[in-house]
Amino acid sequence: MAENENGQDKTEDPTDKRVKDSREKGEIARSKELNTLVIMLVGSAGLLIFGGGIAEMMLELMRNNFTISREMVLDQRYMGIMLLVSGKAALLAVIPLLIALVLAALIGPVSLGGFLFAAGSMAPKFSRMNPAAGIKRMFSPNALIELLKAMGKFIIILMVALAVLNKDRKDLLTIGHESLESAIIHCLQVVGWSTFWMACGLIIIAAVDVPFQLWQSHKKLLMTKQEVRDEHKDSEGRPEVKQRIRQLQREMSQRRMMAAIPQADVVITNPTHFAVALKYDPEKGGAPILLAKGNDFLALKIREIAAEHKIMLLESPALARSIYYSTELDQEIPAGLYLAVAQVLAYVYQIRQYRAGRGKRPDPLGEIPIPPEMRRDS
Repeated sequence: MAENENGQDKTEDPTDKRVKDSREKGEIARSKELNTLVIMLVGSAGLLIFGGGIAEMMLELMRNNFTISREMVLDQRYMGIMLLVSGKAALLAVIPLLIALVLAALIGPVSLGGFLFAAGSMAPKFSRMNPAAGIKRMFSPNALIELLKAMGKFIIILMVALAVLNKDRKDLLTIGHESLESAIIHCLQVVGWSTFWMACGLIIIAAVDVPFQLWQSHKKLLMTKQEVRDEHKDSEGRPEVKQRIRQLQREMSQRRMMAAIPQADVVITNPTHFAVALKYDPEKGGAPILLAKGNDFLALKIREIAAEHKIMLLESPALARSIYYSTELDQEIPAGLYLAVAQVLAYVYQIRQYRAGRGKRPDPLGEIPIPPEMRRDS
C-alpha cells in the first residue's frame, strides 16, 4: 500500500482538484510502447500503400542519374541541377509517407491521456541533475520494470523477426535473381510486410504497458485521509477566511441598505427593537418593497437616518415584527400583509396631505389587523 513521507497510507482516490493540478504539471499517464506501436503500424502500412510510387521514383532517379551524355559531363552546372531535380522528385514521392508518420507521431501520445500542453513541464528541474538521485532512479523498482519491458520487447520482436525471415526466406533468395526493376519493388514489399508483422508484435507489449501506466499514474495520485481533509478545507476556504468574507458581505449589504432608506415612504418600528423601511411605487404597480430592516442597534440606525431625511416613523410592534421575519430585502411584502400595509400607506398619504395644507388631520391609526399566521409575538 502506498505511503506518503509522513508514513500515512494513501488509500483515498484522487479528488478532481488533485487530478487537475497533476494535468497542469504534465503528470499524466503516457505509454512509450503505445506511441512506438502506432508509429510502426502507420509506417509499415504507409510503406505498403505508397511503396509502389516510391519504387517507381527510385527507378526513375536511377535511369536519369546513371544515363549521362557527353555534353552533361562537360557542363559544370549539371551536378547541381540533377541534385536539385532528384531531391525534389524524391521528396514528392515520400511526402505522403512522411505526412502519415507525422500524424502517427501526434496521435500516438494523445491516444492515452489526451492532448496536454503543460508549460511547467518544460521548466528545468535541477533535481534531475543530482547524481545521487540519478543513481537511486537507476536501481529503483521502476528501473527494474523498464529493464524487464525492454527484455520482453527484445524477445518478442526477435521471435517475430525470426518467424518473418523464415516465412520470407524464399522471397529474399529470389530477389537476387530478379531484374533490377522487379527486385526494387519486391524488396519494398518484403520490407513493408516484415515491418508490419514486427509492429504487430508490439501489440502484446502495449497491451501490458498501457494498463500498467494507468495503474501507476493512479497510484501516484492516491491521497491520504489527511490530504483529502486539507484539500477540502483549502477549496472550501478556511473558517476564519469564510467568516471574514461573510462579515464583509454583511457590511456591504448594510451600507447599501442604509443608502436606500431615504427613498422609503415609511419606517415602521417596534418601537425600539425592530424597524422596517417600506417603499411603494404606484407607477410600477405591485406590492410595497422592503428597503431596509434591522433589530436593536441596526434598528436605531434606521430610525436615525429616517429622522434625518424626514421619513415618517410609525409605531406598530406587531406589523414591524411580521414584516421583519417574513420579508427579505428588496422583496415585495407577502400577500397576507397587503391589507395591513395598505392602511399604513393610506395613513402616511393623509398625513402628507395634511402637512401640505390640502386636507384635515387624520384620526390616529388604530390597531392594524394582521392575519394570525403572519403574526410574530415578542
